[in-house]
Amino acid sequence: MDTPPPAIRIKDLVKRYAPTGKGEGKLALGGVSFDVPQGQIFGLLGPNGAGKSTLINILAGLVMKTSGTAEIWGFDIDRDMRNAKASIGIVPQEIVFDPFFTPYEVLENQAGLYGVPKALRRSEALLREVHLADKRDAYSRTLSGGMKRRLLIAKAMVHSPPILVLDEPTAGVDVELRRQLWELVTELNDEGVTVVLTTHYLEEAEELCDRIAIINHGQLIADKPTRELVDMAREKIVVLTLDRELEQAPQHQAFLKSRISNEREVEITYDKDRMNAGEVLAVVQGLGCGIVDVSTREADLEDVFVELTAKQPA
Repeated sequence: MDTPPPAIRIKDLVKRYAPTGKGEGKLALGGVSFDVPQGQIFGLLGPNGAGKSTLINILAGLVMKTSGTAEIWGFDIDRDMRNAKASIGIVPQEIVFDPFFTPYEVLENQAGLYGVPKALRRSEALLREVHLADKRDAYSRTLSGGMKRRLLIAKAMVHSPPILVLDEPTAGVDVELRRQLWELVTELNDEGVTVVLTTHYLEEAEELCDRIAIINHGQLIADKPTRELVDMAREKIVVLTLDRELEQAPQHQAFLKSRISNEREVEITYDKDRMNAGEVLAVVQGLGCGIVDVSTREADLEDVFVELTAKQPA
């Protein structure tokens, strides 16, 4: 079975901003290349200032790239700008719509800007999909924060794009709203929409994303299926409850950290490439300690993220 072409293809993308004084100007993207597979939820992660927003703004047509290529649904953003823009919906971090329009009017106006004929507009259906049908004729300024976020998603989908980009959609929102937004995004993905997501909530990305790319200092430092990326972490933690108190934490060359966390509890971080949990227990038992209880914590995406971004110099 043939693999479908990528939803987004980015090749050697460079963006250098014009200098404001002396020097060459800030290099925001330094030759980034990756593909976003069709039908997946794709995470684009990185610290603040890493280049994520610049990349998204290039795809949205808001920032001009310096060099390299980008294709959206097979359409080059330079040679076929109209079809490229029609193939993507962007949900920005900011709330951007007229507060004195109703949700229905917001969607109708946006559909008109995209040239969607009245007979083909989906405003009513989109309001139902984002659970705002009962707010159809309310002023948008009266909506709650969560409702406004959902309206932004509907606004990005008025032209039925196959790709939806969400730029920090849950920044500053409460846990319940985050859950509602992700349920909606998952439903859209189940319907065939490819989703690109930036977020600072790494546990969120680990749970939702099929594949993750990490950008730091304008460079791509990882691009793997989420499970493979998490498996890159070398550290593992074991917490041992002992039958007596220790004066100092056990030490071993394969232990990355070892500390006494409570009177009879020791927390050991070890390199899983150099030893396993059984060998950690043997080292502690060799000190004459009996082990009453054992718990372990597997590495997660945050561990990998910190490890990768810490390795790369500025």
